[in-house]
Amino acid sequence: MNRYVLAAVLSASFALPLAAQTIFHRGAAGDPSSLDAHKTSTVVESDILLDMFEGLVTYDVKANVVPGVAESWTVSPDGLIYTFKLRDAKWSNGDPVVAADFVYSFRRLLNPATGAKYANILYTLKNAEKINKGQAKIEELGAKAVDAKTLELTLEFQAPYFVAQLAHQTGLPVHPASVEKHGADFTKAENFVSNGAYTLKSFVPNDKLVAVKNPHFREASTVKIDQVIFYPLEDRAAALRRFQAGEIHYYNDVPTDQMKFIKETLKDQFFVAPYLGTYYFAVNTAKKPFDDVRVRQALSMVIDREFLAEQIWAGTMIPAYGLVPPGIGNYGEPAEMAEKALSVIEREDKAKALLKAAGFGPDKPLKLQIRYNTSENHKNTSVALADMWKPLGVETTLVNSDLKSHYAILRDKGDYDVARAGWIADYSDPQNFLFLGEGGNGGLNYANYKNADFDALMKKASTQTDLKARAETLKQAETIILRDQPYIPLLFYGSKNLVSKKLEGFQTNVLDRHMSRYMAIKP
Repeated sequence: MNRYVLAAVLSASFALPLAAQTIFHRGAAGDPSSLDAHKTSTVVESDILLDMFEGLVTYDVKANVVPGVAESWTVSPDGLIYTFKLRDAKWSNGDPVVAADFVYSFRRLLNPATGAKYANILYTLKNAEKINKGQAKIEELGAKAVDAKTLELTLEFQAPYFVAQLAHQTGLPVHPASVEKHGADFTKAENFVSNGAYTLKSFVPNDKLVAVKNPHFREASTVKIDQVIFYPLEDRAAALRRFQAGEIHYYNDVPTDQMKFIKETLKDQFFVAPYLGTYYFAVNTAKKPFDDVRVRQALSMVIDREFLAEQIWAGTMIPAYGLVPPGIGNYGEPAEMAEKALSVIEREDKAKALLKAAGFGPDKPLKLQIRYNTSENHKNTSVALADMWKPLGVETTLVNSDLKSHYAILRDKGDYDVARAGWIADYSDPQNFLFLGEGGNGGLNYANYKNADFDALMKKASTQTDLKARAETLKQAETIILRDQPYIPLLFYGSKNLVSKKLEGFQTNVLDRHMSRYMAIKP
């Protein structure tokens, strides 16, 4: 044998085999509209960003809020000053994560020039609202780096949910040097710097996003999955087929018209659990005739929510007669619509009378368009609503678009009549649902609703330190919004997760948060 060949054979014989990379094939309900945490607002984006970034606090496998970059914190006696002690953490390029990074990030979020649609979630910070509305300087924000490892955050008012807010995607830091150097291009793979369990390798819209393990993550040794591939799958039936074929390990929705088949065939791979979220339709109150409360009340009144829950959503949702879901913290029993007590016939008669008083009838039917994002489930719900409105003489047309386009229209105040939407709790507090109706809530007030009494109650609640009194104030606010119906609540969510037998570490939780860092893939 040729000595060079012999050498090669011997070398191959004694070479250690390379460890195979573990890859998590993860389905998503659509593409992220952005990878800039300050410009996102959907669950799809949150799931991706929480894999790649870590805030001062984060979630554990059961979605409890736990220390993240901050190893501990203290609160002043008046409840207004939070002092966070940061642990030794690094960015994916090896830079240390320091307190000044969070000051920079919070300032950027609230700077009106950033155009963050979700900035108001952190109006809890001192002067945040004024800064975001151009009424104060960015330097006046209640965020101060005492030193590299000490961050001081001052609040505008006491907020029992403040620490939980910081686990949300708006509380995630950006890498200041990358933003300053690359501008909007800091989210491109070649420029991307993160501080979470994973960092971005590539992103091709309508194809896949690939995230790879970040070796500099503070707990990298506990992260068992080397690569996470997110696939945008808006077609729930197609996602189910790919799951059955073993092409994806996980997907957080199912086509409800196949529920019987799924329950019978997938059994221990299908998980349904309580979920703090409300499925609703927003009505454009800035557009005639939907600015007339009687029109909105009539549309809501004849909806058979029990039918939607059982027949359209196959028992995976529960009927909603309020905006705030049951089981929320700091609230007690939520408010409910007054018409819940009426019979079906009474509701229909009252709805017809309301539309007649608003100027509609056989000679002048109400015409409206329902807009929904692509999904068999949303389509079936919209078709059902159109059928329920027919006895009122309402003529309905349907239009759908992809997830990214749909929410862009709602956030950017595009033209629509009635639009499907949903809200999942960012933290367990009724304020997180009711703030959707605040007049100053820019991009998240999809209905363009304005009511001075409602806003006054929300402002009053923000200053109340007695949780029982605060809950009563918030309930008064919810009663107003349920009367005015800018949002028509239909259902309270239940999470619906497809989980492969190869995926370990999955646990259901009320926020339906499932970070890849806690998972593992069986060989």
